[in-house]
Amino acid sequence: MTFAIHGLAVARGIAIGRAVLIASSRVEVAHYFIKPDQIRSELTRLGEARDAVIQELQRLQQDLPKDAPPELGALLDVHLMLLQDDQLGAGVRHWIKERLYNAEWALTTQLEQVSRQFDEMEDEYLRERKADLEQVIERVLRHLKGAAVPVAPPPPRAPRQSELLLEDTQDVPLVLVAHDLSPADMLQFKKSVFAGFVTDVGGKTSHTAIVARSMDIPAVVGARSASQLVRQDDWVVIDGDAGVMIVNPSPIILADYAFKQRQGELERGRLARLRNTPAVTLDGQRIDLLANIEQPGDTEAALAVSAVGVGLFRTEFLFMGREGKLPDEEEQYHAYRRAVEGMHGMPVTIRTIDVGADKPLDDRHDDAHLNPALGLRAIRWSLSEPAMFMTQLRAILRAAAHGKVYLLIPMLAHAREIRQTLELIDKARAQLDQKGVPYGPVKLGAMIEVPAAAMTLPLFLKYFDYLSIGTNDLIQYTLAIDRADESVAHLYDQLHPAVLKMVADTIAQAKAAGKEVSVCGEMAGDPSMTRLLLGLGLRSFSMHPSQILPVKQEILRADADKLAPWAQSVLESEEPSALLQA
Repeated sequence: MTFAIHGLAVARGIAIGRAVLIASSRVEVAHYFIKPDQIRSELTRLGEARDAVIQELQRLQQDLPKDAPPELGALLDVHLMLLQDDQLGAGVRHWIKERLYNAEWALTTQLEQVSRQFDEMEDEYLRERKADLEQVIERVLRHLKGAAVPVAPPPPRAPRQSELLLEDTQDVPLVLVAHDLSPADMLQFKKSVFAGFVTDVGGKTSHTAIVARSMDIPAVVGARSASQLVRQDDWVVIDGDAGVMIVNPSPIILADYAFKQRQGELERGRLARLRNTPAVTLDGQRIDLLANIEQPGDTEAALAVSAVGVGLFRTEFLFMGREGKLPDEEEQYHAYRRAVEGMHGMPVTIRTIDVGADKPLDDRHDDAHLNPALGLRAIRWSLSEPAMFMTQLRAILRAAAHGKVYLLIPMLAHAREIRQTLELIDKARAQLDQKGVPYGPVKLGAMIEVPAAAMTLPLFLKYFDYLSIGTNDLIQYTLAIDRADESVAHLYDQLHPAVLKMVADTIAQAKAAGKEVSVCGEMAGDPSMTRLLLGLGLRSFSMHPSQILPVKQEILRADADKLAPWAQSVLESEEPSALLQA
């Protein structure tokens, strides 16, 4: 039966393929394809992990005290029975042999399949055994994680459109369906074969959505019950333009979306012709289009669309998924140096670590605080961990010896935070001097992403060389909306008069002080906002490389001087969105 699931459109385009469900697990699970000659070794890994858990449970049974409740022994019996269940084992082997899934992926996929069967059971006792199954799988996953895991091979080539009808081929496109995806998951999937993804939760500027746009693949978030309604291997269409996923589409619907997909590919081809065209408005004003990156290797994508520098290097991705083992100074220095050298003399803006809220370390959401977005994150966390912060500062300063580096500090709001930060930067320089380690000059910048910062701009202009407006958090904090929460996502409004006033004031005051100013949030990469930002006086935009060419197209069609009066009328309007759509 064909049905549609609605969510939020966060990354444009059409994806058609088979659904791959990622089961929720407290254990971080790797998802990659193995080679045919690795099947036997992967089955061996799986068997050894299963046998280890069986032995573990049998030891627990033997060590049960005589006065232990009989229910405890019965529970262990159930767990052992589930581990040795033929259906579970055969299903996992199927995913490894036929789909070339790694053992962990195969195990969680089969868990998803069997869990649905438990949910459909009429007997309440049997339905409750689903929790036992999850606990057993959790134990096996932990043993697999402790075993030697082979390096994931390169993913298969991207499938051609003509292969959509070949249902039995391993080259059929895959689309990811999950309850949620952590930033570390997204970084892992960035190099995968997934043609698109859908999540139950998330908002338009949640980090999941941002990375989806950076991957330049269709995505829908906030689809509520998608992971419960879609079954493994269902044919699905992801309409990233409308924010809809269509499950089991009819041949007519499939043909219609295949046509739209081809049209999108043609449009991308037309945009590619603008790659080497300078970003200059009709009235001759040059606009700097910079790239947001997450890894040093992302500089290649920035150069491919002729970005004139990196406006935001999100360094937190170097820290994620490491189980508490943070990168040392040498590792960070080499990563930053690669990015700097990769841009061949163009400026690279390196933001100090910004974790917390929707970007926790090690895939663990911050359950200790009621609202992580308002807790210990970004510069607050860095100042609370001075040894870690000093390590990062020294690494960035050293990388500056190899090219032009801008150092950017996130989430500043207080004068004392500014002074503390500047003191630690001076201390980092002194430590490098003491050791005789070379380093280079950096321009110091602050992110304007807290309303308190936007309302005290003279303080920031006094201490910093440039400002970068982080519109994602600025909107979140101004409107009191958790940008990762789909239940209030409809209230997230980048055109709210209060938000626009803060952005306009920041641009105007920075220009009056002779300081550089850019926008590095999602607003910069939204082509529908380009004309307004130009009219407000913005001349430096930073976005993911995939968004640069669509924004450049808008710039080439715009007359910045003529847009200024119109932009002022938008600022003064009670409903700015109405003027923007006119």
